[in-house]
Amino acid sequence: MCPLTKAKAMPTYVALLNWTDQGIRNYKDTTERAEAFAAAAQRLGANLLNLYWTVGPYDLVAVVEAPDEETATAVLLQLGGVGNVRTTTLRAFGREEMNRIVAKAAG
Repeated sequence: MCPLTKAKAMPTYVALLNWTDQGIRNYKDTTERAEAFAAAAQRLGANLLNLYWTVGPYDLVAVVEAPDEETATAVLLQLGGVGNVRTTTLRAFGREEMNRIVAKAAG
């Protein structure tokens, strides 16, 4: 892609999710709930890049792109408000972003 036409990438967020009692009781609907989450994120201007069902301390891991922290927070508040999961969210930095951060820190 030409650097002049390259769209600015949106910030990435990694959300670690745990099922609530309600969520685990309704585990059979988990893939349908994932589709609803992706659609809700789109409506708010974010993208669900990936969703993984995991084994270990977290039940799911979501990777979301959003234009800003307010949008990311709105998406995850809406998700949590349904009552099936609780979230812990991390801002993730890609290689190019990290190179800019290191350059800025180095002066």
